[in-house]
Amino acid sequence: MLAEFAEKQRLPYPLLSDLESEVIRRYGILNTNVDPGDGFYYGIPFPGAYVTDEAGVVVAKFFHDTYKKRDSAEILIDAALGWIDPDAEAPSASGGDAEIKVTAFLHGGRGTLRQGIRRHVVVRFELGNGLHIYGDPVPDGMVATSVKVSGPPGLVAEAPIQPPTAPFRLENLGVDLNVWSGTVDIVVPIYPTGELASEVRPLDRKSATIEVQVRYQACDDETCLLPRVETFSLEAPLDVVDVPAIAVHMGHGQREGDFDGTPHFKRLLKRKPATPKGKSA
Repeated sequence: MLAEFAEKQRLPYPLLSDLESEVIRRYGILNTNVDPGDGFYYGIPFPGAYVTDEAGVVVAKFFHDTYKKRDSAEILIDAALGWIDPDAEAPSASGGDAEIKVTAFLHGGRGTLRQGIRRHVVVRFELGNGLHIYGDPVPDGMVATSVKVSGPPGLVAEAPIQPPTAPFRLENLGVDLNVWSGTVDIVVPIYPTGELASEVRPLDRKSATIEVQVRYQACDDETCLLPRVETFSLEAPLDVVDVPAIAVHMGHGQREGDFDGTPHFKRLLKRKPATPKGKSA
């Protein structure tokens, strides 16, 4: 099955058929949410990916508790490269001024949203020389940088991911602070659930509006500018998911594959119920 699938999809890399889940266990990613008595599913891994450098050292990993949530390819590439390369075609909006440029953009999937596929809302600050913004905690009267993302029902926004801060001593106040300077990216992972973009029905709408609220205060070594709140709207097209060419998945308005998985699915149905408890077929 894997050989035929790889040929149909023109995959340039090898696939592993881990019949007894040996490699899955060695990596410690056996899906413990599946009971050993469930012969049909037991032995599958938690869905995810490892990212390695050229020497084979793992530099990042992305794993989830369900196959209904996956990471965009661009997110894995970002982890390998160590920076975020925006897609010129993705939805974006800009604010700020000549000294502080603020840009919000959607990253991954050419700016589209698909059920369960994580994209990144990125807020990029480009700060002028000598300016910095603050991370928590800050003294009373100062404003820490925050990013809040919201959208229609069915859009899940996770906690923001912030880069490391640098220590900074504000001598005139006698306080130690955590700051960012230069170019700063704050990332909010998002993904649609079936309520917004389902895999079992055609899309209910063409796009979704993502609201991004950014709050920050910029200072130099001596003085602080007034706190600012900026709001951006990103209109993201919705996209269908890719489904295998198996009868149970087809006919729902999704993008159907050209690989006929029916014969292999039938073999799986025949083989799995006969699998001894605690074993993987």
